[in-house]
Amino acid sequence: MMGKAEHFIDPVEEASRCLLCHDPPCGAACPQRKKGGKTCDPSFFIRGVRFGLDTSALENMADCKVCKRCERSCIHYDYPVRIMAVYDAVSGIKHQGLKFSLGLKNERCYQSRPKPLAADTGALTIEFCGVKCENPFFLSSSIVAANYEMCARALHAGWGGLVFKTIGYGDIRDVSPRFDSIGKERTPFVGFRNLEQISDRPAKDNFADLRKLKETFPSKVIIASIMGQNEEEWTALAKECEAAKVDLIECNFSCPHMSETGLGSDVGQDPELVGAFTRAVRKGSRLPILAKMTPNLGSMIPPAEAALTAGADGIAAINTIKSFTGFNSETLRALLDVNGKTCVSGYSGKAVKPIALRFISDLKTWKGTMNAPVSGMGGIETWKDALDFLLLGCANLQVTTAVMQYGYRVIDQIKLGLLGFMRRNNYMSVAELVGKGLTAFAPANELDRRSVQPVVFNREKCLSCGRCYISCGDAGHGAVSWDGGKRLPSINNNACAGCHLCLYVCPSGALSAGARITRTK
Repeated sequence: MMGKAEHFIDPVEEASRCLLCHDPPCGAACPQRKKGGKTCDPSFFIRGVRFGLDTSALENMADCKVCKRCERSCIHYDYPVRIMAVYDAVSGIKHQGLKFSLGLKNERCYQSRPKPLAADTGALTIEFCGVKCENPFFLSSSIVAANYEMCARALHAGWGGLVFKTIGYGDIRDVSPRFDSIGKERTPFVGFRNLEQISDRPAKDNFADLRKLKETFPSKVIIASIMGQNEEEWTALAKECEAAKVDLIECNFSCPHMSETGLGSDVGQDPELVGAFTRAVRKGSRLPILAKMTPNLGSMIPPAEAALTAGADGIAAINTIKSFTGFNSETLRALLDVNGKTCVSGYSGKAVKPIALRFISDLKTWKGTMNAPVSGMGGIETWKDALDFLLLGCANLQVTTAVMQYGYRVIDQIKLGLLGFMRRNNYMSVAELVGKGLTAFAPANELDRRSVQPVVFNREKCLSCGRCYISCGDAGHGAVSWDGGKRLPSINNNACAGCHLCLYVCPSGALSAGARITRTK
């Protein structure tokens, strides 16, 4: 058990304290960066650790001289982010499991740094619905892709393409406010609720922006999202998409909070309407068509099959989930309060990722939809999130809520993180990952129920907090006992059911999954 005189830091936890400043003072203060050093950017390094780059983040500190000016310039409201301590931790100096020691001087492993990743190795290039994409990462149809200027900044930042905010012919007026978020303890943005509708700009202005984007960025993939009120409008919008020379059309059958009935998710829950409107779009264009599905139903299979049968080339999933986030505990007024009223509206962000993956797994394991290209979205923030969608068979990925939190620059960490993973595991192309995880799925009645995987306890990592004892006793199988004198838990393997609840509540990584054994009873 660790001594009281020692100090430890979790690098991800410390990096998560970063305010993610615009024009970060820590980077501006770096003398190596001022001298033109291309591999000394403390702000990019900290963001990289926060978003899961692991040791790949060290590539952004290769020229660091440990002057600590970056730390002294930090404007954090509490105390400066301990950038060099994070560097020590990620470097693996005096490694202590998930915790790492502080107070180190210059004893860093400079010789063990990995070789820098090339900015564009071509490994992320992929084909989707017959269209070549420089990488699979796109902005999804939303406020983050609402006009030419915004989209141009995103494409310059490195996104492979975008789905422009949905275009329609109706008179759209949005409410104020129209955003709310759900947090948990010190995490302020677990889930995000919005009442944003489709574009409130004239259709002609939006199509003009699409034409300009394709002219300015011919190698980027530009997708038009459309929503009509009847078959004639769907066909007319499709014709305008083709005239604008976009690469694909996405049919918005899924917005959960349109102010008029018969639009958005009202359509997506009705396979007959999905089929009719898809045929109307195909009548107006020869471009590849994506049908964007709603998760606000029990099964996505019927509308997806209807869209594919009617001429859609692929599926986009998922749109936001119908939700209500609660009440203000002081005023008792509804959250997302619009002059005293509110309504059910769309929920997105990290919290919906498991739901998105569930629907996509349904699509990719059902015989009628498994071969259709899928553009996946719903809670993608890091390269690890992106990897999950790729492994489930999505050759294209869309992002909105992460951009609303962190800006277009989040693409840097996503791309570099995935490239680092591919390099470590000898993948030459991102296409090699698409669908690789689908063999993991089986019906619930076919899962192994005759063996158990107990946990293994590492006392050296234990902080003596007793969280495992509390959770196992109050919500598990009572397999953890507590020695109050020594402040140490112990595990009764005969009573352990291998549920792994204790593993997930342990804050120090002292518990891990052990070898699987056959049940004795």
